[in-house]
Amino acid sequence: MSLDIVILAAGQGTRMRSALPKVLHPVAGRSMLGHVIDTARGLAPKAIHVVIGHGAEQVREQLAADDLNFVVQAEQLGTGHAVAQALPALSAERVLILYGDVPLIEAATLERLLQQVTPQQLALLTVNLADPCGYGRIVRDGQGVVQAIVEHKDASAAQRLITEGNTGILAVPGERLADWLGRLSNSNAQGEYYLTDVIAMAVADGLVVATEQPLHAMEVQGANDRIQLAELERHYQQRAARHLMAQGVTLRDPARFDLRGEVTAGRDVLIDVNVILEGKVVIEDGVEIGPNCVIRNSTLRRGSVVKANSHLEGAELGEGADCGPFARLRPGAVLGVKAHVGNFVEVKNASLGEGAKAGHLAYLGDADIGARTNIGAGTITCNYDGANKFRTVMGEDVFIGSNSSLVAPVTLGDGATTGAGSVITADVPAETLALGRARQAVITGWRRPQKGQK
Repeated sequence: MSLDIVILAAGQGTRMRSALPKVLHPVAGRSMLGHVIDTARGLAPKAIHVVIGHGAEQVREQLAADDLNFVVQAEQLGTGHAVAQALPALSAERVLILYGDVPLIEAATLERLLQQVTPQQLALLTVNLADPCGYGRIVRDGQGVVQAIVEHKDASAAQRLITEGNTGILAVPGERLADWLGRLSNSNAQGEYYLTDVIAMAVADGLVVATEQPLHAMEVQGANDRIQLAELERHYQQRAARHLMAQGVTLRDPARFDLRGEVTAGRDVLIDVNVILEGKVVIEDGVEIGPNCVIRNSTLRRGSVVKANSHLEGAELGEGADCGPFARLRPGAVLGVKAHVGNFVEVKNASLGEGAKAGHLAYLGDADIGARTNIGAGTITCNYDGANKFRTVMGEDVFIGSNSSLVAPVTLGDGATTGAGSVITADVPAETLALGRARQAVITGWRRPQKGQK
């Protein structure tokens, strides 16, 4: 059956005490609403409708996409009123209601819920809680059949003893929704149009209310303040860590690992403490990542090593290559097979061929560096003239002496050598030595100035 998804994301989130709309606050580096939208896409719906209100333009600007229909709820008059704003755009046989501040809901849970929906049956996601305070209570009859949902503020003392709570996530037959929404009343403690009142209407109309529950209560946890946001973050990270370990990744301490994107990992991968993976990261078999590393949108080929305190963004390490400690690989950095970049080396938009190495204290920007070339300490490729970028090209088996400055555009042929301290401003032919430094002068009889002397 066809599916429309409505995501309610209009709330202000006053307890966040923030100028940022609540649904844009991040969990694992992505907005809460972004997580929900991604999960919704995984269900292959006919359309996704996002109901926005507070900070509507910010939400639209950050998340606009061709497959999203944004609907504005000008006044926040309750969940039922919010869904009604999307009603004119709904045409599918099933409608699923989600919430933009409930980011950890899993597609498998929603698929089970949707399987329950028929023309004569709707499906409600509930959760059993030790402390359901604040949750609407699921009221059942003596045979356990759902009769209604009573909001916490409207519940009697007896009803507040019920531990089965309403998550708000609901899947209904589309042809019934308009009628139910049109009959909602705001005669309640909040003066709002509750979507939950649809349950009692459905029962009165002779429909069955089926229920499903998430595998873990945190799936349906929302975030109304920074404390709850932090709880969601930790649960997400624990779940991500367990998933990686099940794939054959060793995490030295799963509690000190953060995933803020997507990672594909091979077997026998070792990740030390305080590692952050962001964006899309590919980690092949046998890779080792030392402590305190940040790796963003990068690929680490088989057997490569990232040593402690290194930052990689948009980089690729070839098989058996290594970098760090304290290396920085910026976008476009490519290390070939068994290439080496050591401590305090920065590489940007540059490639190192097989076995090439820059041991320490160098900046390599906009450069092509051949196999087995050695870059001495203090080397700089001078790639920027204040307006334009230029490339430095080094052939194979080049030896760059320490403290050399290579002023691009410049090419050094295979086997070329530069003397330490040289400023190279012209091409260097293969198998030659280039020196570009002032002649040393020794002044005898010179005395160093002393304090107090004029």
